[in-house]
Amino acid sequence: MNPMKEIRIEKVTLNIGVKEPAAADVAKKLLEKLTGRKVVITRTKKRTTFGVSKGRAIGAKVTIRGEESIELLKRLLEAVENRIKEDSFDDTGNFSFGIDEYINIPGLKYDPDIGIIGMDVCVTLERPGYRVKRKKSEKEK
Repeated sequence: MNPMKEIRIEKVTLNIGVKEPAAADVAKKLLEKLTGRKVVITRTKKRTTFGVSKGRAIGAKVTIRGEESIELLKRLLEAVENRIKEDSFDDTGNFSFGIDEYINIPGLKYDPDIGIIGMDVCVTLERPGYRVKRKKSEKEK
């Protein structure tokens, strides 16, 4: 097989959307507990049609790359019984799925401080050479 056709996992992104800004801290705590990485709080950029004012926390997300993403993805797929719907895939092969309750993930136990929260998992795939389309060309001297 041509090594340039080999598909690999670029990143796994976990996202939790919340209704209230106070719940964003709980979502952040859960993602840090699951991944051990620094979590980013997502905020509104402008006033939305839902009446949420600018700058309010609406969720938390974390991106995992490399070998750690493969191990995490195996655990997350076990939470959905290793089944993904056909309409979860896009045109380029990337896929997303949701986990209803974090206690379905192997190795995580119920925490009363967190409660019951679900999350979205987005997996981005790539082939060798995809970095070329993202790099910035340097000016000649």
